[in-house]
Amino acid sequence: MKIDRLVSIIMILLEKERIGAQDLARMFEVSVRTIYRDIDTINMAGIPVRATTGVGGGFEIMPEYKVDKNIFSSADLSAILMGLSNLSSVIRGDELVNALAKVKSFVPAERAKEISVKANQIYIDLSPWIGNTDIKKNLEIIKTAMQERKLLSFVYADRCGDKTARTAQPCQLVLKSSHWYWQGYCLLRNDFRLFKLSRTTDLQIKDESFTPRDFPVPKLFMSEISDTVQTQIRIRIHRSVMERVLDFCSFDNFTPDGDEHYIVRFPFLENDFCYSILLGFGDKCECLEPEHIRQEMKRRINDIAALYENPGGGV
Repeated sequence: MKIDRLVSIIMILLEKERIGAQDLARMFEVSVRTIYRDIDTINMAGIPVRATTGVGGGFEIMPEYKVDKNIFSSADLSAILMGLSNLSSVIRGDELVNALAKVKSFVPAERAKEISVKANQIYIDLSPWIGNTDIKKNLEIIKTAMQERKLLSFVYADRCGDKTARTAQPCQLVLKSSHWYWQGYCLLRNDFRLFKLSRTTDLQIKDESFTPRDFPVPKLFMSEISDTVQTQIRIRIHRSVMERVLDFCSFDNFTPDGDEHYIVRFPFLENDFCYSILLGFGDKCECLEPEHIRQEMKRRINDIAALYENPGGGV
């Protein structure tokens, strides 16, 4: 949370005469290089921070500079409050509450109404309509383990439902689309792994601590190769499912087909996930081409129909 960290560094520099880069790095659990980048960002924002070397050296705000409540514009404060407020609705914690309080202290009374209106122009609600009620509780467990640098034990189910007992060093929470994941160094696999939160159960914070590692950028849904293997298929949909189809492509891909239907150029990967999307549209969607995908849809539909011909008999 870079904005939260920048605001906190500014507040620390206002409260302390001088503080070292190593101290800040330990405080925010980031590298010294990251702290130097943060200080550059603060300088670019117009707050003159200087560094002194030698014994007792560190960062300090230049003595002749006085910070007042006009340091942030209305747009700056609105953006910060918007981000922190929406994040705190998903992941609660004292640090978020404190950051919100600190930022609000910069809001001049004469601009409070204006900034409040702007900050509330975007509201993000990531809670599901229906679904796994343990998600929010598990987010808090993982967040606490990351902050305290404690190992996590858990049971993880793969896509087929096969379960394994794991222990991992948690390092990152990831939100992709509407799904939560967390990245950790898995002691069973001796490597970094990305775990889907909905398939993570029996989360327990262990007493054993760990030293944080540099972790890689998470790979989600074949993001690095999807542009090369993704294709477009042609589907015919009823207008009643148009809104759902628009979750996957823009309206530029739609061509009217009579009064009730559209022909859509639909982005597609030949995997179970994408086939399940098409099947989810039910009888309101027909795959027109290519022919091999149309035939695969037909085979899957026949398999589903056979399931109901022989209740409880299996596939």
